[in-house]
Amino acid sequence: MTTPSLSEAALAYARLGYAVFPCAPGGKAPITKHGYKDATTDETRIEAWWKRNPNANIGLATAGLLVVDVDGAENPWLGDQPERQQELARATLSFTPSGGRHHIFRQPAGRAWGNTSGKLAPKVDTRGNGGYIVAPPSVIDGKPYRWADGAELVSLPNDLPEPPSWLATVLDNGRTAKQPSAPPRTTITPPDDLERRALAYLDAMPPAVSGQGGHNAAYAAATAMVHGFGLAPDRALALLLAHYNPRCLPPWSEKELRHKVEDAASKPHDRPVGWLRDQENAPPPADVDLSGLLAKTATTAEPDRKSSPGPLDPGPMPDDLLRVPGFISEVMDHSIETAPYPNTVMAFCGALALQAFLAGRKVRDPGDNRTNVYLLGLAHSAAGKDWPRKINTRIAHQVGIGDGLGERFASGEGVQDALFIKPCMLFQTDEIDGMLQSINKAKDARHENVMGTLLTMYSAANSIFPMRRKAGKEAPGAIDQPCLVIFGTAIPNHYYEALSERMLTNGFFARMIILESGPRPKGQEPRILDLPPRVLATAKWWSDFRPGTGNLDDWHPVPAVVEHTDDAKRVLVETREQAEAEYAKAEAAGDPVGTTVWGRVSEQTRKLALIHAVSENHEAPRIGLAAAEWATRFVMHQTRRMLFMAQAHVAENPFHADCLKLIEKLRDAPERSLPHSVLLKRMKQDAKAFRDLVTTLVERGDIVIAQAQQSKHGGRPMLEYRLTEQAGDA
Repeated sequence: MTTPSLSEAALAYARLGYAVFPCAPGGKAPITKHGYKDATTDETRIEAWWKRNPNANIGLATAGLLVVDVDGAENPWLGDQPERQQELARATLSFTPSGGRHHIFRQPAGRAWGNTSGKLAPKVDTRGNGGYIVAPPSVIDGKPYRWADGAELVSLPNDLPEPPSWLATVLDNGRTAKQPSAPPRTTITPPDDLERRALAYLDAMPPAVSGQGGHNAAYAAATAMVHGFGLAPDRALALLLAHYNPRCLPPWSEKELRHKVEDAASKPHDRPVGWLRDQENAPPPADVDLSGLLAKTATTAEPDRKSSPGPLDPGPMPDDLLRVPGFISEVMDHSIETAPYPNTVMAFCGALALQAFLAGRKVRDPGDNRTNVYLLGLAHSAAGKDWPRKINTRIAHQVGIGDGLGERFASGEGVQDALFIKPCMLFQTDEIDGMLQSINKAKDARHENVMGTLLTMYSAANSIFPMRRKAGKEAPGAIDQPCLVIFGTAIPNHYYEALSERMLTNGFFARMIILESGPRPKGQEPRILDLPPRVLATAKWWSDFRPGTGNLDDWHPVPAVVEHTDDAKRVLVETREQAEAEYAKAEAAGDPVGTTVWGRVSEQTRKLALIHAVSENHEAPRIGLAAAEWATRFVMHQTRRMLFMAQAHVAENPFHADCLKLIEKLRDAPERSLPHSVLLKRMKQDAKAFRDLVTTLVERGDIVIAQAQQSKHGGRPMLEYRLTEQAGDA
């Protein structure tokens, strides 16, 4: 049999349903920006990758699979257990250039196995969710990977065999393969179970982001593993490198992480070793006071948040959550490839908004949730906010639905009139913070009506919205299942300063999906490219899809129901229950913002899971486990980030706003302190108002007044203001 070329083999895998990506020619390292996270079955992208790098090896993502990786031709594993060898031989098998082998199974329903290293036996690893293997006919050191007996991988992923029960038991509860029948010890948590608990905790911890408490965040993660869960330093380091480090910006070197692990293992802490391990259900990091973990780090950690009486900061949205397979990623890729400043966050917001608009009034989930979402991308000026809007506009006009686009909210009545004419609309508006400022400061009801309309339209997507009665008109009319999608952009500081406590508690803030793009991306030479044919074909399909009754002039939509799988339903129910528990905590604490935000979590999760499903497969969508898990992680992270940012930026009154402003000036200053003259100038206040402000903050314990070092020229000692640990953490 003729060996296929690398590009032919990669396409063949994709046609079977296996997601692939290119690795370095002659090596195993991914050469795409996001590594295995860029794996796809999109033939157009695959052809482009291998056209640029025809000798690239093939990386095959193992999400949903279980690959047992046995290193070395002479590996003795299972040599004395022939029955188990035979059971393992049921897998699809490939051989590596070094004589090792890959046994490929599919994961049984309900499992979500990740990667392990040496847990089955020495030099026997597994690859699952979050991993990949190199597939034939890739070549390393002149030697190819090959399928056993010359056979190719011809089975669809769902047709692969499941692993034998003894292997599933090993991966589920951590028993060793050599002693399958040994009873578990009841007094000690099995090692693999402990690591699974530790990984779940680690996944919920905020990533280390340079300039945003990166040292403290990484040290807290290391301390939770080695001290909180009592893992051996080498295992703690391995988990951090594999599961935590990819989320950090930028990632740490192995040497840097090892140093933090060693510090965490050797330094004293306020809690005993194993304090998380010994709790049956370790609390999520957001509910834990980390002061004990970080109390001894003053000499090694940058000045940053250590503990907080309010919500902890989970950091910006992790990059891996800014990807949805199918249409959304395809639109994102085109936007990123052609933009003068390729902004991933803005490209994601734009693509998600476009998909929500295309599917509006056409699909729903079993709970009658619709795709109408309010998205807000935060970025500084000239950081690429406008490009995704232009891409969306081009796509909409080319498929004949450009009349469904809007720009600004002139009034609440104007929004209603637009939706009466076109019941599904995508409003793409810049500087939405200006509208919020107007609502806050306006003395008339015009801007208030905008807010009221946005709130009611959001909730009316699965019902009938009655129009206001107009002069001279007998019947006011109604909008049948209006779908309003908003893609707004704003400058970060301006947006949060524009919010008021009333906005937080009336539901507008809770309905928003708010994403921050961070620093301005590096520019590139813009390219004029046609819109991808697949993108246009999918958009046209949605444009022509009209489920329901009636004709084009009088269409009553009956949206198609996108069903859940059992696993997806289980995840969504668990998310609802978790949100209900958080709501109860906020309610008990008298926190109206918390109750408002947590009260929308379940609805937002289900909307996003629905959008994920229709993006992945528009013709036969189904809300599967991957969609539910992605939506849950996304909404939970975003909710905690919103609550943290609201606490830090939203003022109850003008004096409180000045307090927050002064604290922010000190928080951004070197060593969190500024001389009196400098701070007075930056606050732009008269001396009396400044003194009143300082007096209040000193009495509250937020700042302290100290004597600054004299300049080398002598003179009177200067006063300086320093932020206290209490205020710095808030």
